Amino acid sequence: MKKEDIKETIEDINTEENTTKEVSEVTEKENTAPQPEEKVLPVVVLKGLPVFPYMILHFDVKRNAALKALESAVLTNQTVFLTTQKNPHNDNPTREEINTFGTIAKVKQVLKLPEKNCRVLVEGIKRGEITEFISHSGFFKCKIREYEEKKEFSQEEKIETDAYIRHIKNLLAEYYSSMGKNPLDATAGIMNIENPNQFCDAVCANVGFEAEDKQELLSTVDIMERLKLLSLYLREETEIIKVEKDIDRQVKINMDRNQKEYFLREQLKVIQDELGDRDGIKGDIDELRQRLLDLNVPEYVMEKADKELSRMYRMQFGSAELPVIQNYVETLCEIPWSVETEENRDILNAEKILEKDHYGLKDVKDRILEFLAVHSMSEGLKSPILCLVGPPGVGKTSIASSIAKALNRKYARISLGGVKDEAEIRGHRKTYIGAMPGRIITALKQAGTKNPLILLDEVDKMSKDFKGDPSSALLEVLDSEQNFSFRDHFVELPFDLSGVLFITTANSLDTIDKPLLDRMEVIHVPGYTDREKLCIAKKHLIPKTLEANGLTKASISFTDTGILEIINSYTKEAGVRELERKLSQVMRKVARKVYATESFSEKITAKNVEEYLGKKKYSHNSKGKQHTVGVVTGLAWTQVGGETLFVEVNITDGTGKLELTGSLGDVMKESARAAVSFIRSNAQKYNVDPDFYKNKDIHIHVPEGATPKDGPSAGITMTTALLSALTGKKVNKDVAMTGEITIRGRVLPIGGLKEKSLGAYRAGIKTIIIPKDNLCDVEDIPEEIRQKITFIPAETADDVISAALI
Repeated sequence: MKKEDIKETIEDINTEENTTKEVSEVTEKENTAPQPEEKVLPVVVLKGLPVFPYMILHFDVKRNAALKALESAVLTNQTVFLTTQKNPHNDNPTREEINTFGTIAKVKQVLKLPEKNCRVLVEGIKRGEITEFISHSGFFKCKIREYEEKKEFSQEEKIETDAYIRHIKNLLAEYYSSMGKNPLDATAGIMNIENPNQFCDAVCANVGFEAEDKQELLSTVDIMERLKLLSLYLREETEIIKVEKDIDRQVKINMDRNQKEYFLREQLKVIQDELGDRDGIKGDIDELRQRLLDLNVPEYVMEKADKELSRMYRMQFGSAELPVIQNYVETLCEIPWSVETEENRDILNAEKILEKDHYGLKDVKDRILEFLAVHSMSEGLKSPILCLVGPPGVGKTSIASSIAKALNRKYARISLGGVKDEAEIRGHRKTYIGAMPGRIITALKQAGTKNPLILLDEVDKMSKDFKGDPSSALLEVLDSEQNFSFRDHFVELPFDLSGVLFITTANSLDTIDKPLLDRMEVIHVPGYTDREKLCIAKKHLIPKTLEANGLTKASISFTDTGILEIINSYTKEAGVRELERKLSQVMRKVARKVYATESFSEKITAKNVEEYLGKKKYSHNSKGKQHTVGVVTGLAWTQVGGETLFVEVNITDGTGKLELTGSLGDVMKESARAAVSFIRSNAQKYNVDPDFYKNKDIHIHVPEGATPKDGPSAGITMTTALLSALTGKKVNKDVAMTGEITIRGRVLPIGGLKEKSLGAYRAGIKTIIIPKDNLCDVEDIPEEIRQKITFIPAETADDVISAALI
């Protein structure tokens, strides 16, 4: 057999069963040859208990060093030295961490296991001691001193040995009796051993001594000393078992005492019933049952409550489950199973409330009024799930409370920002410590009615982890085909959510799961224009901050120019939160002056705003001062509104390199390459050198390099700037543009036209070139801006170039 085959097959190397003539002769020579005092053997270091002579056992080998040692033994004379390590937690013991005393053993069988492990069957032969470490080439190979057993005893030694063996047999019988085993059955194989050495080692192997004690017994070579030590350890182990049994007996007595107390308490319950005592636990149960009857809960809720209250009545006093059941039934009492508020379906009144509380938001208001109109005509209409999407501060959250007021519904808000546990929506099982209902049931308890308006705020800020996905839990909540039987894990009963009007808010749709988004009707809430912010400040913010700062209209007033100066120079947002903070800052400074001089009064204008708010923080890009070659005004959409940006192009002699700078994203870089490709294919048409892409270097730069920019809407802007630089024609400074370009020169539609137009208006732009497909979006732009800006629709790049170049 080859060496490699030894690792891959199951080997049976039992020399006693090998009947070939050659092996028999070798075995006979081994038995008759004189034994050397020392021999070199591979060492297998064990983590567990030591192996004794005469023991036949199998164990699994996983460590590489042990596998290599076994391989060496199998390939030589099937003999190995087994010892243990001092620290069983160390996977790579050093020489100092290995016990020197061990057992010389014969490898009887090696069985291959999965993952390169193996199971070994060995037989202990005699004691041995490591005297010298010979090598360590992947495993320890050591010089082992063999210890022969003492076989001849004097008369006195024999008497003393027999006395110890008899004493140990008695202790062994007492040991097994203490463990509850039959001594005759447990010691049948040991009691008949006559050899003192074999008897001692057999007892050591079968009794559950500590590893250190077994190692000391193995290290004791002298048989008399070993018998004395074994007798001592066996006596100690027997006493320990007796003490353990005494402890078990005491625990059982205590359990019997608890059962007696339970029996007496049950008797006490019967006595209380006979005496009509309502102050005990029965009084609490009756109170909870009466509360449920007064609430007129559904029949299935009452059946569940009766079942839990019956368990509560039969439960032992002081049981840990008693407060759990009581808390569960109290939760059932707090849920509005049958309480419902009457909805206000007066459309005119609802419209009046919405207009009073919020300025603008026409699409949202129209959708609510449409729902009211249809709901009044069709009783079976299911409540829609509205999702208000827009930048921060535009009034998404506050409009929900106005809708609730207009509909005469109770209002509850659930903030989902940062929620990442499915149990936050569905609740925890009531068997857990500290379990509670989910946020949906909790919101219903707070509202006190089964048909409130529930606002799920920041639905795009949810995340998920190993505890579950809250977005998946919301699928049932927001699906009108399923939520009529919503089950909270804590309540464990179906609740009808079909009467609840859910409204969600989000800043972006990108992070909302698609199945969840599919269940919602999305309404985009755009940012406010400067004129809308002015109206909101005059109608809502100034009266609110006046009251908050203890001022009156006589103490302070604002001109329109003063408010617009605050909007344009001290805020940069799509909403009005920062504007409210700036107005409050002005009023605090005025309040200080009013406190010092009661007659003080101030009018805030564009000229004195800086006195109260300091230097200007923001400035908007203005149009160019003159017509320029290679510089075009583009339009960009940001979360805080529209802005103008300039695209600059430089053409220099070179080798045809295209350099793009200004923190441009991948989409914007692709637009630049599309522009180059379009001009190359139309070079003759525009009188451009056909080899410009070979002998000219092109550098396209978009200023404000620290601000990341991306999107396809700068395509026609880059095309116009590049063509202007290549032809030397100037670009009209009063013209701005937005639109995506294709390599064939088509102009594709873009988004955010309203915000971009507002940015162009602030910069003094008079003409905007837009994609022809965006003409329908012009109607969304305020009338005052449409009157002052000319919109030129462009279908191809030729339309753009003819309108922009001079």
